Amino acid sequence: MNHAPTLAITMGDPAGVGPEIIVKAARRLRHRIENGHLRLLVIGHASALAAARALVADAPVFPVVNEADDWPALALLPAGEELADLPIGEISAEAGRFAYLGVERGVKLALQKRIDGIVTAPLNKEALNLSGHHFAGHTDMLAALTGMKNSVMMLAHGDMRVSHVTTHVALEKVPGLLTPERLRRTIDLTHAALLGLGIARPHIAIAALNPHAGEGGLFGRQDIDITAPVVAECVEGGMRITGPVPGDTVFVKLRARQFDAVVAMYHDQGHIPVKLLGFNVDPQTGTWNSLSGVNITLGLPIIRTSVDHGTAFDIAGQGIANEDSLIEAIDYAERLAASRRGSR
Repeated sequence: MNHAPTLAITMGDPAGVGPEIIVKAARRLRHRIENGHLRLLVIGHASALAAARALVADAPVFPVVNEADDWPALALLPAGEELADLPIGEISAEAGRFAYLGVERGVKLALQKRIDGIVTAPLNKEALNLSGHHFAGHTDMLAALTGMKNSVMMLAHGDMRVSHVTTHVALEKVPGLLTPERLRRTIDLTHAALLGLGIARPHIAIAALNPHAGEGGLFGRQDIDITAPVVAECVEGGMRITGPVPGDTVFVKLRARQFDAVVAMYHDQGHIPVKLLGFNVDPQTGTWNSLSGVNITLGLPIIRTSVDHGTAFDIAGQGIANEDSLIEAIDYAERLAASRRGSR
């Protein structure tokens, strides 16, 4: 394998903005690719990528390869055979089929260690299920394809890194899911990820579940009975862990770089602060014109990062999609891959 990391970019739903942001990201990274510092293998729908290239000025060329080839530094590996028309900006079974095939092929190559990690462009859950692949999204699919369960979601925007004890569950179920084992696993995976990002002695804050960390038990005892003992155990083992820290201040402290990451208890607690910073809003029009941020899946046998936005069917095929989140996802995957290769 070439000394430069090889990352597969799975196209996600080819009827969405995935093909366009891939072309734009490759254009921005062209010098790093041409100078031998990065290798990108796009896995997806050849016709959709060709259509996206027509939207982008000075678009790079993606030679078509197969798995047996010695891939160039930038290439396209078709995820499968194109069997039907692909309506851009619309939900279709054909698009869902390609979204699945792309991830399946990327995971296979990563498990074979032919690539160093995968970066996923967004898919559409309805299209995925229409194609006969009944997953709630990338996370469930990756768990099935790798044979791993209990993965952890980390969102990142610059130095704002937030992992989650729970994600896609009803808020009323969160207290019952906050167990010492689940919390400790989230902390351990977060700690390992920070080491992989080059942070020598990470400092992690644990967000409180209840207001004011339970206010001495007045607002709930989970922070006292579950979180505090786990934190004490981690500290005794030599980790830099602080918590529980009230949720209304912990992210301010993270932004002030008092911590390297926060462990959030539930989906919105962790997602809102990261996405609030990731959206770039035009104050004159009230519309957002770009979004940055990365979704990193911890606990898999492979490296996987993703954009932190959806398929954006409403702007697909118009040439106005923003590639910032994909660039950031590639950067995170590259850093994690370099650390993993260095530890072998």
